[in-house]
Formats: sequence, structure tokens, C-alpha cells
Amino acid sequence: MKRTRRFFLTAGAGVTAAAIATPARAAAWETVVSGSFDSYSTLEAAWGYRYPWGSDHNGSARMYASASDHNHVFLERPGVLAIRATRIDWDEGNSGSDPHLPIRYHSGAVHARQHVVVSDQFPNWEVKGEFQAPATRGAWPAFWLTGVNSWPPESDILEFKGDNRNWFNTYRNASGGWSNTIVGVPDPGAWHEYRAWITKAGATDVDIHYYLDGRWVGQHRGADFVGRPMWIICNLQMEGSSGSPGPSGETLYRARNVYVGRSRA
Repeated sequence: MKRTRRFFLTAGAGVTAAAIATPARAAAWETVVSGSFDSYSTLEAAWGYRYPWGSDHNGSARMYASASDHNHVFLERPGVLAIRATRIDWDEGNSGSDPHLPIRYHSGAVHARQHVVVSDQFPNWEVKGEFQAPATRGAWPAFWLTGVNSWPPESDILEFKGDNRNWFNTYRNASGGWSNTIVGVPDPGAWHEYRAWITKAGATDVDIHYYLDGRWVGQHRGADFVGRPMWIICNLQMEGSSGSPGPSGETLYRARNVYVGRSRA
């Protein structure tokens, strides 16, 4: 674990002092995920294959990946992770997760072994990465946080639903309700940086600041997030909220420079 010194937050364009309270002093900072796509050994040390709960989720893709199966999750070159979705032409039943869509694709997912847990000890977290995201009907790429022991909490740092708009989402609390900041992205298939800064805002709540290419785009309040561990997931789901029918050919989603850091009080 690398320890460095860093200021709490760098405001993007258009951010006022009232929008973000930025401490004037530097804080002790720890880097907990960095350089994890340099090789398969670093990938597998920092990430597990598929979803934390298995192969299925809320779309029509089933995740296939392991240390011996790199058909759908692979290193395209050192530093670049690629996830490939391919359409299948046989009956593989339905997804085991709600809404139980028919499985029409094989794809991939990875989840970080490091959990995000906002607490008195670790009151600030930064989660970011650069991505080439498919933005076509039926493609549903995501880079997101979700509760380890329960749902919610959830924070979506990258989520495209079949067009060139990224959805920055926060599910506020167990009583329900989404906060959404929807931002058009020029050429999502080019490299863009998506970032969340998560900071403890009280005994139970957090504030999440979302950024696109270094530009601040929105702030959401996450109620009851404090002390609740969250997975970090990068996946290429298909159809579902991104529409159907999806692509008939191969769909690729790429990631690089994924970074996770936290302050230690």
C-alpha cells in the first residue's frame, strides 16, 4: 500500500466555493488500487472475475471469465483491460437475476478486492478511471459501486444506456430514490476519465461529487452510506436498460488508469 500526500479535492470548471468545501490543509493519503492492469498477476491480485455474486445480473449477458478463460476479460496490452461481449445463437435459459431476461450474450465483469468503506478512519475516497465505452443500442457498460452486504447503497460513476449520455447515479437510501446527473459525452468510444469523490458528510451520510474529464458535473447526497462496504465493479452488461435488440457482432469496452485512494484520519 503506497502512502502519499494529496489535497482533498480539486474543483472542476464551474465549481464554486459553496459547492465544495475544500480543506486548506493536505491530508494523509493512501493509494489502494493503481497499476492493476499492468499484467495478469497484478490484475488478479487486485480484482476478482465476474460479479462478486456470480455470473448473472439485470441484463441479457452472462459473465464468463477466470484466470484460465480470457475470452471475455483480457489485457489488450499492458495497462489496458478489455471486456468483450459476443452474441450467442443457442438457448442458455434466463438470467438468474431480476428481471430474468433471456441470456443472449456472453460478456465479462471484474470486481475490486478492495472495498470502499466511508468511515471516521477513512472519511474521503477517490474512485476514477479512463474508459472507452460502447454507446450503442443494447450496450450497457458500467463502472460502479454497490453494497457488499445489502442494497442500497449504489453509486454509478459510468453508465451508458444505449446512447452517448453518461448517467452519474446515486441511490440515496433504503427508503428509495435516485439522484441522476446525465451528461452528454462527445465520442464515448474515445478515452474519457470518469471520477467520483466521496466524502463523509455526517454520522450516516456522504456527499459524492462526480467528474467527467476533470470537469465537475454534479453532487449527490448518499444517505446511510457511512460504514457500509461497497464493491467496485467494471462490467459490460447488454440490453436491459440500454434497449434491444442489441448488437449482432462483438462489443468492446476498455479501461485504463483505474485508481482508488482514500484519506486516513
